[in-house]
Amino acid sequence: MTKKWLNRTVLGIGLASLFSDWSHEMATSVLPTFLAGMGVAAAWLGFIEGCSDGLSSFAKMWSGYYTDKLPRRKPVAVLGYLVTALGTASFALATSAWHVLLARSTAWLGRGTRTPIRKALLAASVTKETYGRAFGFERMMDTLGAIVGPVSALALLPLLNHSYPALFIITLVPSLIAVGLIAFVVTEKQRIPVPHLSFSERIGLLPGNYRRFVIGAGVSGLGAFAHTMLILFATQQLTPVMGATKAAGIAVGLYVLHNVFYAAFAYLGGLLADRFPKKHLLAGGYLILTAMCLCCIVLPIGIYTLILIFILGGINVALEETLEDSLCAELVAEEHHGMAFGVLATVNGIGDLVSSIVVGALWSMYGTVAAFGYSAVLSMLGAMLIFSLPKNR
Repeated sequence: MTKKWLNRTVLGIGLASLFSDWSHEMATSVLPTFLAGMGVAAAWLGFIEGCSDGLSSFAKMWSGYYTDKLPRRKPVAVLGYLVTALGTASFALATSAWHVLLARSTAWLGRGTRTPIRKALLAASVTKETYGRAFGFERMMDTLGAIVGPVSALALLPLLNHSYPALFIITLVPSLIAVGLIAFVVTEKQRIPVPHLSFSERIGLLPGNYRRFVIGAGVSGLGAFAHTMLILFATQQLTPVMGATKAAGIAVGLYVLHNVFYAAFAYLGGLLADRFPKKHLLAGGYLILTAMCLCCIVLPIGIYTLILIFILGGINVALEETLEDSLCAELVAEEHHGMAFGVLATVNGIGDLVSSIVVGALWSMYGTVAAFGYSAVLSMLGAMLIFSLPKNR
């Protein structure tokens, strides 16, 4: 008989992801406009996103390696959620771009610390046969928060007289609810810590198929820029026709649409992952990123093209995140899940750092054709590497 997958821990983690993403997506959805008000260009946005993701990735590596050796991981996760909450709210104190960089980096440091622990807790609470549904459900709930977040920002800003600092302070409400859910709803089953080994020895215990998988994910990640840059792309394309204020509002609305498809395809992708080869579905997710970038390059940019671009972006992130997590859990023994998720997250974070900075720099120096062309090539190569993975034994 199959163990019930939608248990207290899965539900608690899913709700925590919803409220936490609600919080930081309220801030993220207005971040390009907030920075534009400071006279900040695409290169700065890419630098902020890339540095924050890069720092987060190293926190994930440390957290995965260190917490596998602890009898209880959950207290570290609670601390990570709290740091993310306070870092996001501290945007309210920013008066220049480097203040935003510091606040975002602090928030993403907490986010990086909690991520491999959350994934390990989730994987430990279900069976191998239901990894896809559990991770898909968590991604779906996370993305529901990413839908509610921008909508909340759009609704609250007029009530706050377009005060961004006031909006950033309000992000504390959902983020502190997320902290409480992890602390009081999620349960951690008893586990035997792994023996103390050096970092290189722990890496050596991870199976070869997993390492090949991480290489493919890493190559694709080198081109997978932060999708907040799509908000900037839409704003720049629509401003000459509609004006800056209306263009910014439509861009945030498109980002909400992006997240609707992200939520829908996260669970659908997880459901399919429990029935079909995960590597094929993941490779397909990477190819959707290629298609999205090509749309940005070859199609005439109008509102309908932007709708298509944001839909493809949402589907890409949904399949990528759900399938990477469930495939990672499948390839590695449970006692090493923390390390495996940490390594994967670090590789992805380095990719985010490189891709966001490179895409932002190419965009500023040579235009969007060069920026999106770079991303398209690497995502296609990553798809080929994942598709060619040997069958897991």
